[in-house]
Amino acid sequence: MLARTAGIVERIESERPGLQELRVRTDSGVRRAINYTGLNRRLEAGDRVVLNTWAVELGLGTGGADFVVEEGRAALEEPAGHVLKLRYTPLQFPVLAAEAPESPHHRALRNFRTLSGTPVVCAELHSQVPAVAAAVKWECPRARVAYVMTDGAALPMAYSRLVPRMKECGLLDATVTAGQAFGGDFEAVNLYSGLAVARQAAGADAIIVCQGPGNTGTQTELGFSGLDQGIALNAAASLDGTPIAVVRMSLADPRARHRGISHHTLTVLDRVALAPAFVPIPRLTGEAFRLLRATLDRRGLLERHEFITVDAEQGFQALARAGIQVTTMGRPLEQEREFFLSAAAAGLVAGQWVAGTLMEHVERITDHDRQHDCGH
Repeated sequence: MLARTAGIVERIESERPGLQELRVRTDSGVRRAINYTGLNRRLEAGDRVVLNTWAVELGLGTGGADFVVEEGRAALEEPAGHVLKLRYTPLQFPVLAAEAPESPHHRALRNFRTLSGTPVVCAELHSQVPAVAAAVKWECPRARVAYVMTDGAALPMAYSRLVPRMKECGLLDATVTAGQAFGGDFEAVNLYSGLAVARQAAGADAIIVCQGPGNTGTQTELGFSGLDQGIALNAAASLDGTPIAVVRMSLADPRARHRGISHHTLTVLDRVALAPAFVPIPRLTGEAFRLLRATLDRRGLLERHEFITVDAEQGFQALARAGIQVTTMGRPLEQEREFFLSAAAAGLVAGQWVAGTLMEHVERITDHDRQHDCGH
């Protein structure tokens, strides 16, 4: 069952590639709505529309808007490809998948075998992506950075306000939408082929993998959409990339399960990731470090992954200088330093890998622990 209401577009509030933000007058009043121009035609004031209102009626945290599901007159275009996204729904539509025979990248992808060590930074939350990208570019400005968006959260890349800003700032060179996600510079059939597309078609030196906006959680160990992070780590390892995990870390989150290292990160590293990964941690001191070390010891994670400490301040400052308005749970950079420092740490490690300087910077968390015990 769909919750729907009909209305008339009063005005276009804003517009960016693939998306229009509208004000729509309905019988119940004026409503904020989003129109995806990759699914519908571009709308104008006075057009009649039908809205899907579930997001507002359920009070979902990301969004607060209705979505245009029908509009008065459709403009049909000749499809560029034969691969369907949103398959077997009333909204299914064809895209030019980079892997498909009709794609100019088909031959290169047909011959793809390995990522050849390409760093793949796997994040849980969309808000971590700008910090990762800014840090990669600060550490290695020549690096081409591609973002592979999975289909765990928002499916249209156009819904992201961060991606256009990252491109404008030169932090992202290309985007890939994998699985049922759509709207990237390149379309991919699944996550594994999406990594190949990022490397072969987009020419990425470093790859960021993360879901889009709209993380879903259920307060259970496995029931959260950010579990995609572990699947991405496995994909990177199986394709001979260099998997790097972004730690979700906070000292400001009021929820105990997300303070320190989030239980989501612990689940990903403990229950999902099947191969060792680099796990960068921003440098901590005193009680914060002791709590971190105790948590990792308790889960036995230090023996399974390569935890390294990173001075991430320069990566954090690179994000701040970019001027991208990014928040996590409504809290900006200055209120969530550890959250964004942790993401920047992962980006710095990826940048060092591309630059060939990683081994000059590696400080394992056990080394940090010994220094701490010696009073240094």
